[in-house]
Amino acid sequence: MFQGSMVALVTPMLENGDVDTASFEKLIDFHIENGTSAIVSMGTTGESATLDTAQHCAVIRQTVEYVNKRIPVIAGTGANSTTEAIELTQCAQEAGADACLLVTPYYNKPTQHGLILHHQAIAEKVAIPQILYNVPGRTAVDMLPETIAELADVPNIIGVKEATGDLSRLSRILELCGDKMDVYSGDDATGTDFMLQGGKGVISVTTNVAPKAMAEMCKAALAGDAEKAHEINKPLQLLHERLFLEANPIPVKWALAEMGMMGLGIRLPLTVLSEEYHEPVREALRHAGLL
Repeated sequence: MFQGSMVALVTPMLENGDVDTASFEKLIDFHIENGTSAIVSMGTTGESATLDTAQHCAVIRQTVEYVNKRIPVIAGTGANSTTEAIELTQCAQEAGADACLLVTPYYNKPTQHGLILHHQAIAEKVAIPQILYNVPGRTAVDMLPETIAELADVPNIIGVKEATGDLSRLSRILELCGDKMDVYSGDDATGTDFMLQGGKGVISVTTNVAPKAMAEMCKAALAGDAEKAHEINKPLQLLHERLFLEANPIPVKWALAEMGMMGLGIRLPLTVLSEEYHEPVREALRHAGLL
């Protein structure tokens, strides 16, 4: 259902922590004008963990309403409580999102059986298409390919965002799931090779600052043009690395502010990028032709 360069969109904020609506709409237009394939709202990069349920749902509604069907909207609705994840997923469906992205329940460290029951429960309660999201570096739980394969039999679980950066995971998931599950990269550094080896796209942090180049790279990779895809990706490699010098989304929000796209607002416990990393991130932006 979805493919190409999908932005894990930041949530611009004012200094008091409120959502900066004007900058938010400016960013959405920026992505649509530059070829981004889908907006992923309220994922990790959108600071979902720092917003309460009402605010989370409000941002999803705002995204859907402003995008106005120009491109698909995928809503981040994962939680470490199954009940809360169901509530957020219902909210996204009511708002008119095209699909939901559900991170594995963080901190709790559920078993693989627990992961299966968690995602089955959400899928049974809410009919919207759902994409699994495996990012063990942040959640402390790793959804194994065999678990993904079992969930691939659930009709409205349509894909998985695999963010381990381990390309062997992709081949194993494809081997087990076949065409029952689309697989997306959640790791910008390996995203090009991920698509060249059968992935359908990348849900990307880098796309926040370089939407046009990322869209062109994804188009080439999905077409099987490895030489062109790697050529486009080469100037982006520093960004792929340096946008993670501190916890995401700290560096990418600072980079967007440096580009004049929004202010420096970010919610505690996250903080503005440390001064020692300003020049390395600037260098990466310059290397990509963005400053």
